[in-house]
Amino acid sequence: MAEHHTASDCKHKANSNAGGSVSGNGRPSSPAGCGGSGGGLSGGLTQPAGWQSLLSFTILFLAWLAGFSSRLFAVIRFESIIHEFDPWFNYRSTHHLTTNGFYEFLNWFDERAWYPLGRIVGGTVYPGLMMTAGLIHYILNLLHVTVHIRDVCVFLAPVFSGLTAISTFLLTRELWNQGAGLLAACFIAIVPGYISRSVAGSFDNEGIAIFALQFTYYLWVKSVKTGSVFWAIGCCLSYFYMVSAWGGYVFIINLIPLHVFVLLLMQRFSRRLYIAYSTFYIVGLVLSMQIPFVGFQPIRTSEHMAAAGVFALLQAYAFLQYLKDRLTRQEFQTLFFLGVSLAAGGVFLTVIYLTYTGEFLFATFNTKPSLPPMLRYAKIHIPIIASVSEHQPTTWVSFFFDLHILVCTFPAGLWFCIKNINDERVFVALYAISAVYFAGVMVRLMLTLTPVVCMLSAIAFSSVFEHYLGDDMKRENPGSVKQHPFYPVKNISVYSKPIVTMLMLMLLMMFAVHCTWVTSNAYSSPSVVLASYNHDGSRNILDDFREAYYWLRQNTDEHARVMSWWDYGYQIAGMANRTTLVDNNTWNNSHIALVGKAMSSNESAAYEIMKSLDVDYVLIIFGGVIGYSGDDINKFLWMVRIAEGEHPKDIRESDYFTPQGEFRVDKAGSPTLLNCLMYKMSYYRFGEMQLDFRTPPGFDRTRNAEIGNKDIRLKHLEEAFTSEHWLVRIYRVKKQENRQALDHKFRNIAAKQKFTSKKVLPSRFH
Repeated sequence: MAEHHTASDCKHKANSNAGGSVSGNGRPSSPAGCGGSGGGLSGGLTQPAGWQSLLSFTILFLAWLAGFSSRLFAVIRFESIIHEFDPWFNYRSTHHLTTNGFYEFLNWFDERAWYPLGRIVGGTVYPGLMMTAGLIHYILNLLHVTVHIRDVCVFLAPVFSGLTAISTFLLTRELWNQGAGLLAACFIAIVPGYISRSVAGSFDNEGIAIFALQFTYYLWVKSVKTGSVFWAIGCCLSYFYMVSAWGGYVFIINLIPLHVFVLLLMQRFSRRLYIAYSTFYIVGLVLSMQIPFVGFQPIRTSEHMAAAGVFALLQAYAFLQYLKDRLTRQEFQTLFFLGVSLAAGGVFLTVIYLTYTGEFLFATFNTKPSLPPMLRYAKIHIPIIASVSEHQPTTWVSFFFDLHILVCTFPAGLWFCIKNINDERVFVALYAISAVYFAGVMVRLMLTLTPVVCMLSAIAFSSVFEHYLGDDMKRENPGSVKQHPFYPVKNISVYSKPIVTMLMLMLLMMFAVHCTWVTSNAYSSPSVVLASYNHDGSRNILDDFREAYYWLRQNTDEHARVMSWWDYGYQIAGMANRTTLVDNNTWNNSHIALVGKAMSSNESAAYEIMKSLDVDYVLIIFGGVIGYSGDDINKFLWMVRIAEGEHPKDIRESDYFTPQGEFRVDKAGSPTLLNCLMYKMSYYRFGEMQLDFRTPPGFDRTRNAEIGNKDIRLKHLEEAFTSEHWLVRIYRVKKQENRQALDHKFRNIAAKQKFTSKKVLPSRFH
């Protein structure tokens, strides 16, 4: 308001001086105290609003810089490289897009994935991430800034972290004030819950999706506050970008209708709300259906039905409000009862008909469910979903690890919003409650909780600072200042003010230290390159993954087919450029189960499966030498469970446990386990290796046990490559002989008895 009054006063003075004197340079002289000819920028900075804008801009720039810098630990310690598993497919797709163009990308059939099925990439991905990186690469090259597409992909998420900070600032400013917005921007720039998905090299959808999420929410709040079609259309465009970037757009299309529904229950219907939601639903629905991977899901799946139901409810409510002003009370009640009955019956019959005909899908359970109820179902009935660590419930330690002190302060911010409720604060309250529920169900959804925690914590800190660091002169004259809605206007103790201020600053300092430490030690280690530390603190780099993939690329045929567990499919295709049977897309559970069956069976049975799939090489991960816990033996039971789901007659999980119910790799292990293909490939020649003088030969450091089968012989496979630290092992599948060899045995020929014919020769031969 201060800015508004200052600008109005300046305009008034300028108008009154329209006929006044003209300065020597031919321009009208500006009134004293207003920006004009008196120095441009310096004149603007003489006003409090000018300094406030400059300070806000500086803080936002520093927040962007801090967020960008804190995400570079992996690049500084290792190198500019793509991390994890999914980012390798995103990088490969982006490289294909920039090389062949957008049209070829949409029609790209990837013959190197899911052999022999293949994959239509353009219709099975959210293209927003690839399009964003490709557009940035195109613009840089247009400006003659030569940069490789890999570097654009590596640094895309750190750059977008700054945009996320700005969008969070805008949203929090609309909800509370500018000071809270600046604090929220600083929080989200360095909070580990967001950094975990946006470090340099983490070229994944979430890196840009959180920006789109926050910006969509900001434009939604803006459209509800103003009732402007302009802001509603902007919200639709931001929602369209979110749909193109991440499947988490379902969170938006359910939260915004929930906001509208709650406002209707609170009798806060307004023309502004009607314009905002009607525009958002219609335009957003049409735009979201333009993404090939989404298609007609917004009008067919149950995940989107809440938005349609609220839209119909809003239209009916507005129509009833229109009739209420033009009918008597008795007529209105009769019409209302009749309309509600007809509408309920029509919706019920329509849902039954569409479900019967198959046009309406109730909670289609794919391998990556969007909502927690589907996830709970999938964990019980689909083992491949339960096998992913991201889908496990969030522990209390994870909340503190990713959010630190914000876990304790964000309920206070929520209380401040509820105490002084309005339309937009109803939205942030619903956002907080639903995000807490989702984050508790699945650790991956901690990412959706982090932004609202930063916003509400910033509101709490801002309110405390405003109370204890406010102007004492204004407190002495309470009539000259508007009373704070939560704190009574009274004199603050001389001692409490510095004590509370120091405590708040200490909390913020500890938060910053914690964020830096977690980012540096927990979230800045690429899974492709490992590091170990010696007793003297020196570091050893374990580059076995890239060593193995480079060997595959250089020493195998271009069309060689590699069988591995699905975790490594994207990396094999991205770095080794070889054909894989399964990968991280996990769209075909039957195909993955067949690979799991091959890994779980004995060598002869597995060889028949590999022959049917034309497998040339088998790649496994073995951590028994260096103590790497993420190897295939530790994942083996999930292979068994997934295979048992499709082949229950051939694979049974109980066969791989001891009679006491233990999973052991030593002599007491199950004979089925000690004879399966995965066990043989992992421990082949390992029984000859003695790691140190304190342990016997064949001692597995990961499982702290001496293996039970040391004399392993392979009949249908032969070792092709083992990396330096035995982390990656590759086996060549022997080709079938042109003619099946016969076992060399002495032939036993039984002596024949003499046989005299009883036939009599004809008489003419005598």
